[in-house]
Amino acid sequence: MNRRAVWAIVRKDVMVALRTKAVALPLVIVPLILLVGLPLLLGGIIMMAERSGMAGSDISEIQRMIPPAMLATLGGLSAAQAGLVFMLVYLFAPMYLILPIMVSSVVAADSFAGEKERKTFEALAYTPTTDRELLLAKMLGGWIPGVLVGLIGFVVYTVVVNLVTWQAAGVMLMPNLFWLLLAFWVGPAAAAVGLGVTVLVSARVNTFQEAYQLGSLVILPVVFLMLGQVSGLVLLNIGIVLVLGLVFWLIAALLYWAGAATFRRSELMSRLS
Repeated sequence: MNRRAVWAIVRKDVMVALRTKAVALPLVIVPLILLVGLPLLLGGIIMMAERSGMAGSDISEIQRMIPPAMLATLGGLSAAQAGLVFMLVYLFAPMYLILPIMVSSVVAADSFAGEKERKTFEALAYTPTTDRELLLAKMLGGWIPGVLVGLIGFVVYTVVVNLVTWQAAGVMLMPNLFWLLLAFWVGPAAAAVGLGVTVLVSARVNTFQEAYQLGSLVILPVVFLMLGQVSGLVLLNIGIVLVLGLVFWLIAALLYWAGAATFRRSELMSRLS
């Protein structure tokens, strides 16, 4: 394998993506909203509701969803405090997975489709790499930023949640094994699935917007998982997280295999001519 050429393409893709506003802005705005804004807003609302006596039946309903093992660790907390801790530590966990998927998908959407828009694909096609090496470079160029942003986001979310729960309830439960598995096992796998879908789409469309809009549909399963958490139909635990990560890795491997079996730079060149 021509590692030097592969890593040169990876570095180039990442640098170009960071200089493109349509790519760079979501990488900053979305993490700030999901990992900082929402926890602080939720903590403020619940603390104000408890102090004014308006916590009500909704909080009690959330408290009934808390697993007994976790409820035992929250002894002495009010219904509002326990509900806040449960929502931030467990209920919003699927929301975190949107981050590595979104980042890898945005960068990957700029891979082949962005090269076509910038009229630089022809130069890329003549790099000293095989088709499989070129596909691998394009996938790594999206996967690495997705994983890095996901891990940095995990650290930021841990700090924010601990500050909120300490202020509201006097407890700090992050990081725990559940979140460590989510960040280091499921997150990278989810990023791999997101970029796999988007790179395959990006190789077949002509603009960044088309690639991003079609590739972003991969977020829908995570949205459904989040809705399942909120409705009580599904409640993530360590066992489910382990299985979910394994499923994501298998899907990512299948996507790479499918891409490697069908990707031909000569076909892409013929569509551009």
